[in-house]
Amino acid sequence: MNLPRKLTRSGTRGYAHLVEINVPCARVWRALTDPRLVVVWSGLQAEIDPREGGMYRIGNPLAGGREAHIDVFDVNRRLRLIYMNGRYDPTADSAIVDDFLLDVRRGEATTSLRLLGSGVPEAFAWDQSYVRMRIGWERFMARIKVMLESPPQAKKTVVVEPKDSPLRVLDY
Repeated sequence: MNLPRKLTRSGTRGYAHLVEINVPCARVWRALTDPRLVVVWSGLQAEIDPREGGMYRIGNPLAGGREAHIDVFDVNRRLRLIYMNGRYDPTADSAIVDDFLLDVRRGEATTSLRLLGSGVPEAFAWDQSYVRMRIGWERFMARIKVMLESPPQAKKTVVVEPKDSPLRVLDY
């Protein structure tokens, strides 16, 4: 008996996201590779060994965090991550990859940050993980944009002068 195609899915699937960020490329690169900044836009723990052959981890590895091998590390241009099979992920025969590409637009003022995700198994067991990855990166990229374009401003201290005149010194 042949099952309908939708019940016997095979192959892989991916996702693509693009965001234009109105800051120089070096700042976007730093937001992707500096663990202190990754914590700001992701809200999760981050551990990064920023080099080709290094490690890229977001989230707690004991609570669903993801760890990747840095396959390509081309400063200010490209960051490609190959994910290790996590303890909470179903098994996969394919490598799951996130490939970040940075392009300069309008002189040096704007950076296009593109993410191409691939290799996510088409199997039903991966449906929730796939949606979590696709939507998660979409939100993270929006947060990177907001963080870089609207950095927190130092609060100005306002000195309020008293409305009444100061008390005169009394001599006794």
